Amino acid sequence: MTVEITSKIVGYRIKQQAPEAPSPTLPEEDPLTVRIPSRPEGTLEAVSEKISYVGAEGRKKVYLLVSFMPVEGVVGGKRVVIERPVEFFFPSGQLSSEHQWITATMRSLSLAARGGYVTQAVADLRKVAWDKGLVRCGMNRWNKPMFHDSEVAAIAWSIQQILYRRGFLDQDGNQVPVESLVERYAHRMQHGHAWQPPADDMPAEAENGAVEPIGQDAATSNAPSNGPAVVGHCPECRGELIMMDGCPTCYAGCGWSKCG
Repeated sequence: MTVEITSKIVGYRIKQQAPEAPSPTLPEEDPLTVRIPSRPEGTLEAVSEKISYVGAEGRKKVYLLVSFMPVEGVVGGKRVVIERPVEFFFPSGQLSSEHQWITATMRSLSLAARGGYVTQAVADLRKVAWDKGLVRCGMNRWNKPMFHDSEVAAIAWSIQQILYRRGFLDQDGNQVPVESLVERYAHRMQHGHAWQPPADDMPAEAENGAVEPIGQDAATSNAPSNGPAVVGHCPECRGELIMMDGCPTCYAGCGWSKCG
């Protein structure tokens, strides 16, 4: 519409647009440390793992379940989602007096997972030692047997491998940065399957769920082993013998010992 100006112009001013109100900034909230009060109702994705290890009492096998769920947070002012472990479960069919400590440990790990410090909790369990000699469980990235200071340490290492293959930890059991976890969860949503470690980084035990190949002849590898020295072969199963408490003891699964 045109307006005729009949009076004398004595000044003018250009009308400025009102500045837009700044959008509210979201407070930072690390999804790795968001506390989860309790296990949510309903179904959670879970990984079932059979763990086999050999110690002074022979070969043992246990089954563990680790449940995961998406957790929201705020990073750099943006809402993000990652996947976190929230529950470690020991099936009741294995309950016995010798396994009660595993049940108690899994409950403690579940509390740590929901509290946001499961990485440190599992790393601490790997430092537990006992007086019954080393425990053999799994193979390292160089396809050599892994020896642990106790059954607790062996199971903790196996849990680290589960979390590594799920993309939550790196191969050495360290926490993956939250930015990488965000990318891996986005990859899962886009492609419909979980992130997988590169084939070159997969240790040998990953093919069998942290179950080591028992009874492997030492002559099949020319590289030196990181474990105890082999002192012979078992007369019952022909597995490797190592020194435990001064006695040659079979680590191939049968638990034979020269000292009885």
